[in-house]
Amino acid sequence: MIDVMPKTQPSDETSYDRRRLRQWLDGDARTPGVARRDMLRLFAAAGGAGALGALGAAPAGAAPAAPRAAAGIVKPLPPELFTIRGTNAETNWPALKDTGYLTPADRFFVRNHTATPVLDAAEWSLRVWGDGLRGGGAEFGLDDLKALPSAARSAFVECAGNGRSLFASQQGGTVSGTSWSLGAIGVARWRGARLGDVLRRAGLTRHAVDVMPSGLDDEYVADGINLGHVRRPLPVAKALDDVILAYEMNGEPLPADHGHPVRVLVPSWVGISSIKWVGDVQVSAEPLYSPWNTDFYRLFGTAYPPEGSEPLSRQTLKSAFELPWNATLAAGETHRLTGRSWSGAGGVRAVEVSTDGGVTWRRAKLADAPRADGWVRWSATWRPERPGPADVRARATDVSGRTQPAQTVHNDQGYLFDAVVRHPVTVA
Repeated sequence: MIDVMPKTQPSDETSYDRRRLRQWLDGDARTPGVARRDMLRLFAAAGGAGALGALGAAPAGAAPAAPRAAAGIVKPLPPELFTIRGTNAETNWPALKDTGYLTPADRFFVRNHTATPVLDAAEWSLRVWGDGLRGGGAEFGLDDLKALPSAARSAFVECAGNGRSLFASQQGGTVSGTSWSLGAIGVARWRGARLGDVLRRAGLTRHAVDVMPSGLDDEYVADGINLGHVRRPLPVAKALDDVILAYEMNGEPLPADHGHPVRVLVPSWVGISSIKWVGDVQVSAEPLYSPWNTDFYRLFGTAYPPEGSEPLSRQTLKSAFELPWNATLAAGETHRLTGRSWSGAGGVRAVEVSTDGGVTWRRAKLADAPRADGWVRWSATWRPERPGPADVRARATDVSGRTQPAQTVHNDQGYLFDAVVRHPVTVA
C-alpha cells in the first residue's frame, strides 16, 4: 500500500480552469446529454446565482424549517449528531469532540443531490470509455480494482457551500443554496485504486485532455430540466496525480451514503469533484462540460466578471469550534476550547484564538502537524469572568502563508466562505 502521492501544482489547476471557462463561453465545450440552450435558460431563471442552489432551497439565514427526516439517506441521523437539511445531513460540530483525527462514518456529513442508491457490490462495474482511449475502452469490477496496487490517503471531503449560512448571519448578505453552517466536512482514511492506473489499463492516449466520472444515483432534475447523472470533469493531469477510486473508508467498505461500493476521491478539491457511486468514466480528447463545472460551482456576483469566475477546484481555509452554537459557559471557571482547522492549499501551520471580540489573539496548541488534504486539531483555555453574551473566534494560517480574513468576498451562491467565524456563547 502506498501512502504518498505527488501533488498537482495549484497554478496548473488554475490554468486549466481558465481554459475551460474560455472554451465554455466560446461555445467550444462538448455538452453531453444536456442542450446548451436548456442550461442557459436554467441559469438565467436562477438570475445568475446558480440554479442548483436556487431551486428548492431556502435562502441561507432564513428562519429554519421544523426538523424532519432527510429524504433518501440510509444511515441513522440522530439529532445529537446531525442537522437535517433537505436531502442532506450536516454534522454537528460538538459530535466530533474526542472522536480522534478521523471522522467516524456514522458522523460523516451527507451531501446528496437525489437519494442514496443501495448497490450490490458483486454486480457493480465501472465503464471507462471515450475517444481519449485506444480501442473500445474497458470495464472493471470491484475485484479488478482490488487486484491493482492500492493507495491510501487521509483526506477531507467538504461541500463547496460549507459555511454558506454565515454569509447572511455574519455579513448580512443574501445567497442561495443549502444553509450549511460549518458541518459539511469530514476527514476519513480512504483506500482504493489510483484512477491513473485504471486509465492506463483502459488504454489512455496522449490525446486525452479531460476525464469525467459520473455517479449511479438518480438523474437530477431542476426546474423541469433533466441534468442527468451528477458528473464533473477533471484535467487528465489531476486524474493521473492523486485521485483515488476509493472502496474503503476508515478501514471498512464504503457505507451506502458515502459511495458504496466505489467513489472518486479528489483530495483538497471541492466535494462535487469526489463523485459518489461512480459507475462511468468518460475520457475525452476534447474539453468536456457538465452543469457542475461551468454553470454551477463558479462564483457570481458584483465582485466577479459578468460571466462568472473560473470553475471551482481547490477548497479554501476554515476553522470551527467543537462547541455548541450559543453554548453557555460558567463564569469564573477555566474552559478548554477545542476545534479543527483545514485548508485546500496545504496543511495548517498555526491557529490563533480570540475571546475578546478579535481585539487580542493568542496561539492555540496544535495536536497535529500540518497535513496536506487534512485538518489539524487544536485547543486553548479560557477563564471568562464577566457574565453576559460573548463570542469566541479562531483563525488559521496555512503553509502557503494565507490567514483567514475578517470577511469573505460575497458571491451569490455562497461558496467558499473562509472568514473568521464569530461563534456566540453566553457566560453565566
